[in-house]
Amino acid sequence: MATAEKTEYRLENLTCASCAMKFENNVKNLPAIEDAQVNFGASKLSFNGSATVEELEAAGAFDGIKVVPLQVRRVEKKIPFFKRKENLVSLFSLVFLLIGSAVSFSYTETHPVAIAFFAVAIVVGGASIFKTGLKNLVRFEFDMKTLMTIAVIGAAIIGEWREGAVVVFLFAVSEALEAYSMNKARQSIRQLMDIAPPTAIVKRGEALVELATEDIIVGDILIVKPGQKIAMDGTVLTGSSTVNQAAITGESIPVLKEMGDGVFAGTLNEEGALEVKVTKLVGDTTIAKIIHLVEDAQAEKAPSQKFVDQFAKYYTPTIIVLAFLIAIVPPLFGGDWSTWIYQGLAVLVVGCPCALVVSTPVAIVTAIGNAARQGVLIKGGVHLEETGRLDAIAFDKTGTLTKGYPEVTNFLLSEGVEKAQLLGAVAAVEEMSQHPLAKAVTNYARENGATMSVATNFQSVTGKGVYADVEGKRVYVGSLSWAEELSSLPSDMLQQAAILQREGKSVMAIVMDTDFGGLLAVADPVREESQIVLQKLKDIGIRHTVMLTGDHQTTAEAIAEKLGVEDVRAGLMPEDKLTAIKQLSAQYGRVAMVGDGINDAPALAASSVGIAMGGAGTDAALETADIALMADDLEKLPYTMKLSRKTLRIIKENIMFALGLKIVALLLIIPGWLTLWIAIFADMGATLLVVLNSLRLLRVHK
Repeated sequence: MATAEKTEYRLENLTCASCAMKFENNVKNLPAIEDAQVNFGASKLSFNGSATVEELEAAGAFDGIKVVPLQVRRVEKKIPFFKRKENLVSLFSLVFLLIGSAVSFSYTETHPVAIAFFAVAIVVGGASIFKTGLKNLVRFEFDMKTLMTIAVIGAAIIGEWREGAVVVFLFAVSEALEAYSMNKARQSIRQLMDIAPPTAIVKRGEALVELATEDIIVGDILIVKPGQKIAMDGTVLTGSSTVNQAAITGESIPVLKEMGDGVFAGTLNEEGALEVKVTKLVGDTTIAKIIHLVEDAQAEKAPSQKFVDQFAKYYTPTIIVLAFLIAIVPPLFGGDWSTWIYQGLAVLVVGCPCALVVSTPVAIVTAIGNAARQGVLIKGGVHLEETGRLDAIAFDKTGTLTKGYPEVTNFLLSEGVEKAQLLGAVAAVEEMSQHPLAKAVTNYARENGATMSVATNFQSVTGKGVYADVEGKRVYVGSLSWAEELSSLPSDMLQQAAILQREGKSVMAIVMDTDFGGLLAVADPVREESQIVLQKLKDIGIRHTVMLTGDHQTTAEAIAEKLGVEDVRAGLMPEDKLTAIKQLSAQYGRVAMVGDGINDAPALAASSVGIAMGGAGTDAALETADIALMADDLEKLPYTMKLSRKTLRIIKENIMFALGLKIVALLLIIPGWLTLWIAIFADMGATLLVVLNSLRLLRVHK
């Protein structure tokens, strides 16, 4: 039987983690649904099978969940704080509670008027709680609202009306604050979704039309004016402008875009007008992929979350049994029934697993969303946690620790030779060459203002170099051994060449007719930030860094010496890098591999965490790596490590807060000090501490 196609919807009014779990189970129980998953962090539902929107909303009716098609762009109305339903409920509940309390202080707590106001406060603040709680009770589903319902009804039965009203009010406040905090945590996703504009000006024939991005096809030409956001991924056809790519890659400096350069949807065109040829549909753009991967990452359960979920499964029934025993056992041995039933109800309230259930997902959601805004794509809570526990990091050399393209590093002249003239002649020859180092020479000549002459009779000599005629002179550019055949090289120049070669540079000699002109040294230069990044990683706590490269040992060692990397493994094929990662894992434990996501695929897959550089430019990097640094920016690595370690620390703190406050509250049973309002304060306090503590992750920056 063929697997049914996966369908996805966005969800509105999804207020709590336990509500998400219940909604997921309700959807799974629909007759035509094979499997379903609710992503609480991203407020998203995905399922295999078929169901109408009405059926899905009926499954979420207990929490007023609304189901919205994924493709529909909805502009969320900003509801003022005091107009939000949960806040109004809390406010009215408080008003009736205060009036009831005033009456009870003037007369007695059991005065009919006081009881009436307390009852109204309970109904106003807890109507939705009781409605769900009673339904759950009938089905023997014991979640937070079920426990609250039992506790409040029990309080009313034993005459503790004021306590019941206080519990309902505090619980309503905690629900309102939790909804506010989760909305804050989800803002990172909403901000990503709002990056790309919903419409664009498209050139069709001679006409300019404004179209929704869903109606734009591959091959369409976008007209992007200065100050406008680019609506689709594409390549520049005409025009030149700087484009701010911070929203996608996290780069703070705008990038110059000219004809043939790629641009991303959601980036800001700053100066000039551009015509952009669309290369991807709206659902396939880089920003669309990032949003999809971030949402999937938030849905994936981290190891600590799996532990908490498993723990909560046994924790709730244990609390119910404990509460029942506290309410029943002491009175059987002469205790007061009313007192111990009250204590049992307090245990039910304090035992609500809300804070524990939310302790991990809210931290993961916040951290992954924050990272995405900074240009770091973390593809799941498991990778976030693993990064926080890394002991060693292996780096590919080319394009990771180095820039990945050759540059002229040294230009040494023979005595009496004019620099501009020689450089212009050399550039004229190299302009005609297809050798990888030729572009480095011509770029260097342009940067240094050399006037390029016209070269004729160009020839390439295999294994030696190139030559051509420039302004009546034959100019040779090639290896030292070839230059020694053509001319006499000064001994000091040969010594300089040997030093440059030991530094890992490729040295070329220049001969004009039979006269030695000078030396050019070319190398793949080390990134300016590499040394700082490696030092930051050591400061963070990385025990070992290693360079893995296919380059020559001499070149690799020269670069490693500059960077302070002691472990260098050179001349490696992809399979050798894989072996090296396995050896490092055996020696150090958790090891990350940082590479380009394509050539280093086996090593990236074998490492504890595979980290790809420049993920925004390659689909392969987005798909294969566990973490993608969207810009070609190594400095994002220490930020990612810092964020991951802080997330681990906050998750541990959250679990301690969630359990610690409850243990302290439960210990108050011994002297008989545990009251319902202390119990709800312990539960609400733990939940708020957990959520607010997790929101600290929004403040982690590069």
